[in-house]
Amino acid sequence: MSKSKTIMVEKFEISIYSKEQQEYISLTDMARYRDTERTNYVIQNWMRTRNAIEFCGLWEQLNNPGFKGIEFDAFKNEAGSNSFTLTPQKWIESTNAIGIISKSGRYGGTFAHKDIAFEFATWLSPSFKFFLIKEFQRLKADENDRLKLEWNLQRTLAKVNYHIHTDAIKENLIPSELTKQQINFVYANEADMLNVALFGMTARQWRDTNPKREGNIRDAASIEQLVVLSNMESINAVLIHQGLPQNERLMQLNKIAITQMKSLIGNKQIKRLNRDSKD
Repeated sequence: MSKSKTIMVEKFEISIYSKEQQEYISLTDMARYRDTERTNYVIQNWMRTRNAIEFCGLWEQLNNPGFKGIEFDAFKNEAGSNSFTLTPQKWIESTNAIGIISKSGRYGGTFAHKDIAFEFATWLSPSFKFFLIKEFQRLKADENDRLKLEWNLQRTLAKVNYHIHTDAIKENLIPSELTKQQINFVYANEADMLNVALFGMTARQWRDTNPKREGNIRDAASIEQLVVLSNMESINAVLIHQGLPQNERLMQLNKIAITQMKSLIGNKQIKRLNRDSKD
């Protein structure tokens, strides 16, 4: 987990970290709203309340298969008594909780999943919670706008590479004597070569196996596949200029597609683009 971004709430800088595509907000930074010197004390006071324990426990039960329910019940039964104390570290170690994280180091402190952080903000102050949610929503809106821009740039790049690719076909593979119908066939033939190299089938074969799907094989492609396809079109243009026959280009492009897809699968930025494009 690494530092990624901050927001300003009521003149306090609040750190937000990303871990496994989930947002964790700094409870330590938020606690400064109540007491700038004793943030740990503020968090512990909240965690010893019955409402906090029940909320955190419910969140864990819904999101954490490894959560230890017996230990949670013990804490819940003790909550509210004068002698009961609970630290984030004790909660995490005893129940195997994942909604709250205790982090050491330069950017250390106590962090909580946004759902739990908003609950903590309610306990701190209704107005603080209101502005925290507003700033968090503004941050996410800005990120979505940036991701949409990146997506549009990628689509534009794919279109540019497509023209480079078709220009190379026109200059090197299409004799001037061919009719317009024959020229279109050559274009389709080259496009299908890329389809076979990346998807393992031609556009016609995809249509035959997906008769009820709208669009074509490339409309159904993932972002990873579109990125690789864009690269392959540029590479194929170079290979065409080098005079390589289609069967040799097909083998090379297939190897390139496999290598690049392996690199892209699991890439966090690509996963975000995939997720946001579906929203």
